[in-house]
Amino acid sequence: MTDIIDDLAWRGLIAQSTDLGELRASLAAGPVTLYCGFDPTAPSLHVGNLVQILTVRRFQQAGHKPIGLVGGATGLIGDPSGKSTERVLNSEETVAGWVQRIGGQVSKFLEFNDGPTGATMVSNLDWTGPMSVIEFLRDIGKHFPVNKMLARETVKARLESSGMSYTEFSYVLLQGMDYLELYRRHGCTLQTGGSDQWGNLTAGVDLIRRAEGGTAHALTTPLLTKADGSKFGKTAGGETYWLDPDMTSPYALYQFWFNAGDQDVENYFKFFSFRSREEIEDLLKQGAERPAARIPQRALAEEMTTLIHSAEETEAAIAASKALFGQGALEELDERTLKAALAEVPRTELPPGELPTVADLLAATGLCKSKSEARRAIAQGGAYLNNAKVEAEDAAPTAADLLHGRYLVLRRGKRNVGGIEVTS
Repeated sequence: MTDIIDDLAWRGLIAQSTDLGELRASLAAGPVTLYCGFDPTAPSLHVGNLVQILTVRRFQQAGHKPIGLVGGATGLIGDPSGKSTERVLNSEETVAGWVQRIGGQVSKFLEFNDGPTGATMVSNLDWTGPMSVIEFLRDIGKHFPVNKMLARETVKARLESSGMSYTEFSYVLLQGMDYLELYRRHGCTLQTGGSDQWGNLTAGVDLIRRAEGGTAHALTTPLLTKADGSKFGKTAGGETYWLDPDMTSPYALYQFWFNAGDQDVENYFKFFSFRSREEIEDLLKQGAERPAARIPQRALAEEMTTLIHSAEETEAAIAASKALFGQGALEELDERTLKAALAEVPRTELPPGELPTVADLLAATGLCKSKSEARRAIAQGGAYLNNAKVEAEDAAPTAADLLHGRYLVLRRGKRNVGGIEVTS
C-alpha cells in the first residue's frame, strides 16, 4: 500500500481532516473501509463531483476498500449546505431514477471484485426507508444537541436570511446516520467529501462516538474552482460540465480540459490525473517552456476524456477539433460528433430551401459584423466553407455542400469557426 496521505497532500486534495496523524496510522495498518456519498439532485454528476469520485478511486488503488453511497433517502430531503434558499423537492419517482443513473456513474470509476479492496455500492434509502419516526428520534435524534446544530455555519447563515425548514435542518442527522450504519454494517471508519460537507462529516464522526464509543475519521477535499475563483457545478452559479454524454458531449468535455488556462492546468492535473508525480511535473515544465503548444492541456484532455467516456470518444473529439480548424476531413466526422462540435461555436439555424450566400451566413453567425465585412473577408481570402476557401463574394452553398444533409461549417481566418444547421 502506498502512502495515500502523502499523495493527496502533494495534489492539494486535503482541505480538512479530523486527525491526520491518527488517520495516517490507521491507513498504514489497513486496509481501511471508506465511503463518499452523492445525492441525486440532478440526472447526472458533474466535473466538480469527479474530484470526490477519483479521490475514492485513489484510496482503492492504495489498497483500501471503498463504498459508494447514493442518497436515495437524503436526495428526497436536500442538503442545505451552500444553499441560500430552500431546495425544491423532487418527486420520489424522479429521485429513484436519478439514483440508478448516478450509481452507474460512480460505479464506472471503481473496481468491483471479491477481494479486500473490492468496491460496494449502497443507497441510504435501504436503512432509512424502513425506519419509523419514533425510532429515528429515539435512536438518532437524541445524540444531536440542538445548540450544536444551531451553531453550524450553514444553519446560522440561513436563519439570518431566508430561514430554514425542519426538513433541511434534519439533513445532518440523516447523513450522520449513514456513517453510523456503514460503520456498523461494513466497519467503515473514514468518510470523504467536499470541504462544504465538513459539518455533515464531523456530525457522523461524533455520532459514531456517542452511539458506539467508536473512532472514525473525516477528510475533505477543496472545492473545484478556476484560478479566478469561479466555481463549477449546478449549485455554484458557475459552469457545469456533466459526466452524462447526453448532457455534455465528449467533444465539449474534451474542449473544457484542452482550453484550461495555464494557471488552472496544474491544479486540474493534480486533482484529476492518474499520472505519476514525475510525469505531471514534466508535462507542466514543457507547458511553461512552450505555452503556445498547450502540451499539458492536450495530455490532460486526452486522459480525462478517455477516463470519463472512452478512447474512441477521445479520438472522435480530437478528429473533430482538427477538422473544424482545417486540419482534417469534415466529411469523415460522424453526425453525432459534428453536431456536438458545432454546438460549441457560434451557429444559426436555417429553414429548408435555397441557401443564402456565404457572406450572409458569415454575418448571421456573427463571424463577421456585417455583410460588407463578410464580403471583404472573402475578397481577402480569409473565408472558408467546409474548409474550402471561398473565392467569389457572391458564392452560395448548395444542397450538395450540406454535411449529413444538414450542416455547414464556416471559418474566418484560422481560428474563428461558425456553424449552420438546416432544420427539417
